[in-house]
Amino acid sequence: MDFTELCWRAEEACMAAWPAPREMLLDGWLLRAAGGGVRRPNSVNPIRGGARDPSAVLPAVEAIYGALGQAALFRVLSITPEMDAVLEDHGYAAEGATLTLYNDIAGFAIPSDNSVADGGAELAVIPGAAWLEARSELSRVAAAEARIFETTVNSIMVPRAFAARREGEKIAALAYGVVCNGLGVIESVVTDETRRRRGYGRQVVGRLLQWAKDEGAEGVCLQVVTDNEAARGLYRSLGFTTELHSYHYRRKSPG
Repeated sequence: MDFTELCWRAEEACMAAWPAPREMLLDGWLLRAAGGGVRRPNSVNPIRGGARDPSAVLPAVEAIYGALGQAALFRVLSITPEMDAVLEDHGYAAEGATLTLYNDIAGFAIPSDNSVADGGAELAVIPGAAWLEARSELSRVAAAEARIFETTVNSIMVPRAFAARREGEKIAALAYGVVCNGLGVIESVVTDETRRRRGYGRQVVGRLLQWAKDEGAEGVCLQVVTDNEAARGLYRSLGFTTELHSYHYRRKSPG
């Protein structure tokens, strides 16, 4: 498969894995708005075959997000580098460098002893109340942010699964995944800070990799902040060894 084609497939699958409740197409750009502090569902995105020079839409974009009480925020992909200089010239500063990691499904070291009976991770097709509560607690998000996240996961339109690793009655690690257009996506991996280095994060990701394989995924991808070395080490150990596209954001500087 063409590398750029794979990058776009991964990009579209990741969009499906974290939908925004408000989206619109504007002259070859995808505008997304969810509220809250997560940048990805509150950004302007290039699309496959779409525009690459954002200068023509900047007035409309700034007006739309301004009416929502949000700053205009663009995602600049390494496969759409033409955006960067234009946005910089218009006073948009860079932030939030992120990598998209990938491997073919056969390339993953999927744990073989990861069932609940073996002390491994459990799996559900919906995010139950306990899973959502644990995600909010482990991620240390406020109630308003937690409600936005619940809306997000309940808006997913493709096959999805929610993994949790318990220690006693308490959820110690969790994550969720989707499969879209033949690709799995891993999202929202979080482990209790007091229970790290016990392999729990590896177990929940491994459980989702097995689920994605069972769903027929050809490969699996995820997106991770570039300087999060701990997370990148975990994902590398599981087999996420291919770097696809990277991206960063550009936000209009005040003044």
